[in-house]
Amino acid sequence: MGLFKKFYPDEYPDSTYEIDFEKKYEDGFRGVIFDIDNTLVPHGAPSDERSRTLLKGLMELGYKVMLLSNNKKARVDMFNEEIGALTIFRANKPSKSGYLRAMEEMGTTKDNTLFVGDQLFTDVLGAKNVGIHTILVKPIDKKEEIQIVIKRIFEKPILAEYLRNVRK
Repeated sequence: MGLFKKFYPDEYPDSTYEIDFEKKYEDGFRGVIFDIDNTLVPHGAPSDERSRTLLKGLMELGYKVMLLSNNKKARVDMFNEEIGALTIFRANKPSKSGYLRAMEEMGTTKDNTLFVGDQLFTDVLGAKNVGIHTILVKPIDKKEEIQIVIKRIFEKPILAEYLRNVRK
């Protein structure tokens, strides 16, 4: 199927805001783990109306919502201030420990948890390593820190292979 299959997301929509979370809830999903930067808002930005509406709406629908970030506590808290989601900062993605802790805190399992993020080597790989359904979204903003820009260079051939093999 492909050399890089371990990096393949289960889904690859253009945006977090295109995902049909109501349908996923009907399908039995009960927890959603989100990356923040470039998944919900541009890198370093506070929550905006769109992200607050989405996350609060998911909680009202019955989802447990977890923000799983490699960022520091101050960044995660600033984003989450008006939302009130569960959070894990300095998660050390793609390490399995953050994802496992997230499910434990949400009271969910790998079978009823979704992960939504914008990077293959941290977000998708970590979630796949614990068996969570992964949704890779395109980054919201092109401006990124240099280490992420470098990772994107290595993501390109993997995404090209994924698109050739999976999204026909």
